[in-house]
Amino acid sequence: MTSDSWTSNADERLRKYISSLEKALQEIEIVAPDRRYEDSARDVVDLAKRYFEDAKYYRDKGDALTGIVNVAYAEGLLDALRLMGFAKFSWRRSGEEKKVFVGGTFDIIHPGHIELLKFASRYGRVYVAVSRDSNAEKIKGRKPINNENDRLRVIKAIRYTYDAFLGDERDFIKSVERVRPDIIVLGPDQFVSPEELRNRLSERGLGDIEIVKFPKRIEPYSSTEIIRRIVREYRDKEI
Repeated sequence: MTSDSWTSNADERLRKYISSLEKALQEIEIVAPDRRYEDSARDVVDLAKRYFEDAKYYRDKGDALTGIVNVAYAEGLLDALRLMGFAKFSWRRSGEEKKVFVGGTFDIIHPGHIELLKFASRYGRVYVAVSRDSNAEKIKGRKPINNENDRLRVIKAIRYTYDAFLGDERDFIKSVERVRPDIIVLGPDQFVSPEELRNRLSERGLGDIEIVKFPKRIEPYSSTEIIRRIVREYRDKEI
């Protein structure tokens, strides 16, 4: 890619980011649980608006990179308010792909995992919530072979993953709320059924999310079965 085409792409990205930020600022609602924090929350929104104006200024000056930095600062401020429960709004890029949510342990990566993420990527940008060690052990009845940070690093490196993060330790739905996806793709061995998940999402005001079930397990791949095979094959052998 030439420098000219890269700059052109940056200009287009900035245009889309500014459009998305403008919509969020128009939609944002302060919902601070304690009135003592309302003024502080509004001050943060005002600061985000100043970064928004700076982004437009640099766009008009032809400095797309500095404009994108200002948008990033503004988005970070608004996201912080939302994560703390002080504001409500949604991000929506003009013409952007749909956001797709996938959750799982992803302990020993095998072709089944790759096919699941590849399948999810057909619907849009894939955001992966990687199970925490404590949750993985609770669901599978054993500790994962690889710890949560190593599993996260591997998932982030897979080409079909747009972004990945460690899931919430207590509430699976919080991970969904963090992404606000258009679609959730469930794996063949997911601990929750589509019907149960749909009910839980509706209780949290997320009933408009589409749920898609990955058709079937890619045989004979399974992390648990891989572990069993290793134990059988190498129990009495020197490595």
